Amino acid sequence: MKFSVLGPLALSDGGGSRALPTAPKTRSLLALLVLHADQPVPQDICLEELWPEEMPPSAVQSLHTRVLHLRQALAKVPAVGSLRAAKQILVTGHGGYALHLGENHLDLHDLEHRLRLARQAELAHDDRKLSFALRDALSLWRGPVLGDTPAGPRIQAHATSLEERRVTLLEKCVEAELRLGLHHELLPELRSLTVYFPTHENLHAQYMLALYRSGRVAQCLEAYRLLRDRLVAQIGIEPSPRLRELHAAVLAESPDLTLPGPGSRLLSAG
Repeated sequence: MKFSVLGPLALSDGGGSRALPTAPKTRSLLALLVLHADQPVPQDICLEELWPEEMPPSAVQSLHTRVLHLRQALAKVPAVGSLRAAKQILVTGHGGYALHLGENHLDLHDLEHRLRLARQAELAHDDRKLSFALRDALSLWRGPVLGDTPAGPRIQAHATSLEERRVTLLEKCVEAELRLGLHHELLPELRSLTVYFPTHENLHAQYMLALYRSGRVAQCLEAYRLLRDRLVAQIGIEPSPRLRELHAAVLAESPDLTLPGPGSRLLSAG
């Protein structure tokens, strides 16, 4: 039995997916417990998550009912098999609830394992293994985190953090692949990313470098111009000094930009 949160909330068991409750607040409760797997979640936290604005008088009873519904859903999973066993997984105690999953029963556990491999490759300065490990980690995202589940403040905070982590990993992966000289192969992906993140400076810097190394200098300069226009119009700021320095290096045809190895300091994120 494995839960997945890096995309729509999902549960798989053996050969296929298992149905989860469709009631919005019940799904939200399950998502909250999954995100805090193997940790107690106080009842007050559950209530605040499900009713962040105005809590009805029946909220506590409603919460208890939703916990029962979750246990009934778990009991139908072959790996669980009974309501009694479900109570050993979704436990009541210490003024709240805990969902006991253990290792390797959540896609976030898979993510941490793959990122450990990425860190080992990074320490060894092996960009090829780093790229492979990061692509493997990024493949766990199946869409927006918990995109099908109503989010209160805590679920939203977790989802935002995981989405930001995805972008950071993607930047690191692209940076490694640029060092490997894969600028041609990266162009379609970077083009899409700069459309999706129209004011993200580091992704634009990576796109500019990939364009420049592919001999598309005019497009590189146009990408900078479009980014600058958006930053000024939407946020009221100029590009960062690092990006302006990259732009100047492109205009000067700096030899640093042609290096596919460790590459220009202009590329480094931060």
